[in-house]
Amino acid sequence: MNVKATLAAVALAGCVGCADTMSSNPPSTTPSGTSGSSTAIDPTAPEQVESGRRGLLPVGQELDIRVQERLSSETATPEQRFEATTAVDLMQGNRVLIPAGSTVRGIVRSVDKAGNIDRTGKLTLAFDQVTVRGRNYPVRAMATQVFESRGIKDEAKTVGTGGAVGAIIGGIIGGLKGAVIGAAVGAGGVIAATEGKDVALEQGTIIRIRLDEPLQLQPSQMAP
Repeated sequence: MNVKATLAAVALAGCVGCADTMSSNPPSTTPSGTSGSSTAIDPTAPEQVESGRRGLLPVGQELDIRVQERLSSETATPEQRFEATTAVDLMQGNRVLIPAGSTVRGIVRSVDKAGNIDRTGKLTLAFDQVTVRGRNYPVRAMATQVFESRGIKDEAKTVGTGGAVGAIIGGIIGGLKGAVIGAAVGAGGVIAATEGKDVALEQGTIIRIRLDEPLQLQPSQMAP
């Protein structure tokens, strides 16, 4: 066998080996448009709580909420209260812990209007209470991301599995357009304008919040 024939045979054997390896260990795939991380967004599907204890929302649990009024660094005042509603059912297995449409109370912790020294508008938002089926629970949470909503969609197509009534009352969103243009969330829940002007969150804006302490729901407040 000449040198060229020998090299060809070696290459062919190597390709066969690669094919065998790939068939026994197929590469993992991810659906288009998803990342598998906590930043993946699907506000029309129920969120799941990963906790080994019934009714416990652990530190770091995220919820997507929909603000019920416009918030702007131009008009907001420190300690101003505002309301938001959960966008989708929060589930633990097949059990609804927090139905879509549940009220979350927010507080404007600080405001920097555009035109001050740095000419950048800022809002620092915190969240201190969630109401689940008529019962108030103290929470400590802060904003991590903000998204622009496409608006309300046909509730029959978007309601989560367990909280239909709450979802309809809360106004289920029909998806997200993406991050709010001209705003970015920094450390401590500070939402800052990126264009040297006041930051504004329109009514219906989706804020992703993260719990900074665990929340234990009472068994009587959890749907079967």
